[in-house]
Amino acid sequence: MPDWVIKVEGVSKRYRLGHLQEGRRYVTLRDVVVGRFKRLFQAPRFAHPISEDFWALKDVSFDVKQGEAVAIIGRNGAGKSTLLKILSRITEPTAGRIRLKGRVASLLEVGTGFHAELTGRENVYLNGIILGMTKKEIDRKLEAIIDFSGVEKFVDTPVKRFSSGMQVRLAFAVAAHLEPEILIIDEVLAVGDAAFQKKCLGKMQDVAAEGRTVLFVSHDLAAVEKLCARAILLDSGRCQTDGPTSQTITRYQDSLVQAASSDLATRSDRKGAGFVRFTRIQLLDENGRDQNVFLSGKPLRIRMHYRAREAKPLLNSRVSMSVNGWGKVYFLASTELHSHDCLTLQPEGFLDCVVDQLPLSLGTYYLSPFLEVNGIIQDWIDSAATLQVEDGNFYGTGKDYPMGWEGKTVLVKHRWEMPAEAPLAVSDLQVPVPTKR
Repeated sequence: MPDWVIKVEGVSKRYRLGHLQEGRRYVTLRDVVVGRFKRLFQAPRFAHPISEDFWALKDVSFDVKQGEAVAIIGRNGAGKSTLLKILSRITEPTAGRIRLKGRVASLLEVGTGFHAELTGRENVYLNGIILGMTKKEIDRKLEAIIDFSGVEKFVDTPVKRFSSGMQVRLAFAVAAHLEPEILIIDEVLAVGDAAFQKKCLGKMQDVAAEGRTVLFVSHDLAAVEKLCARAILLDSGRCQTDGPTSQTITRYQDSLVQAASSDLATRSDRKGAGFVRFTRIQLLDENGRDQNVFLSGKPLRIRMHYRAREAKPLLNSRVSMSVNGWGKVYFLASTELHSHDCLTLQPEGFLDCVVDQLPLSLGTYYLSPFLEVNGIIQDWIDSAATLQVEDGNFYGTGKDYPMGWEGKTVLVKHRWEMPAEAPLAVSDLQVPVPTKR
């Protein structure tokens, strides 16, 4: 008998993308109506859509044994979610095949299997039945599911009034109590709060310890390292590394550094309409000079160069920059945090994000710029630049963090205070000596 419970053999997934030719405007309903009339006299002027093949996955193969907890990691657009949808039988592969042994429970999107008009309790039954549980099984586990979710006060309220976090808690509780042979969890858990994420991580550890299989997709590398002994790295739809988690994470971080050091013009893994794009990211010191390494507590100026396709002012613009590391966002800088009014930008130029005192500990961080115009995302690049931080004596004591916290924390100016009380008498400081019996 084979010892695998998941077998992926040469799986590829192709999507057909429709878009307009470069430099042409979108086809509107008005274009279509007017164009049909104009065909009587001349050829229409509007562009025709063209299509192109996009391979979300390309020849991916791996086996997962019973009782293994395996992580799937990679940058946005690497193909992680597509792979999980194929494993969950939500979509079929274009080529290759998968084989699964045992009952599968998957949690891929917020509210999957929920009906907005039904209450939380009713959705537990609906979702449980969709996942393959019997009514008797749900009856027996109902109280445990509700208790684990932490939404007992609202369980008889329609789900449409639930927040996304509450929906995730309830959906995970149902999936976790299904007692499946295979549990598939996507990044959706990031919606929950820190306490619930810790609770979920503990539950997944229990599932793995009971000899069942866990497939876990997350950008939280600390959680991946804690839960999984093995990790698979996907990049552009291909399997780049499959091995011990620590080695795979190192390979992943190296790929982030390589991507961040490449020319932004060559980056194809960006999101947005693309009518405005970032062209360069500069890191400058307090004197406006390019610098590669910055000290914690010292000034940092992030200069974001951009260019629009047309020489027109960019109205209602919003620009932000997130600073990431170890799979987490350490802080977000955004123009909308400083003003209720949106920016009007020139068609070409740059913006500076200035941090007066860099609050990061020793480590390597990644900068992800974002630009939006009139409510439409124009450019969003994950890990567009690398920020290297060294110890800068942030607190003025020579100690910036406890040993082992490098690159995993932010530094915050603070102080300690004690209540002003009368000094202790000498007798109060004496330790009584126990008497012999």
